[in-house]
Amino acid sequence: MNKDQVIGSATEAKGAVKEMAGKAIGDTKLESAGMIDRLWGRIQRIFGGLLGSARFF
Repeated sequence: MNKDQVIGSATEAKGAVKEMAGKAIGDTKLESAGMIDRLWGRIQRIFGGLLGSARFF
């Protein structure tokens, strides 16, 4: 696992927590911010995996 994958996973987890907190308290702004963080983390994690795979070639 490289740096991008680790940071992406952490951002994804942070987003999931924000999203759940937003749902729990009824804050749609916080919920939306969590969704965006989760998506951005997933993109970064996948990008890190692609970079790691490309280094083998």
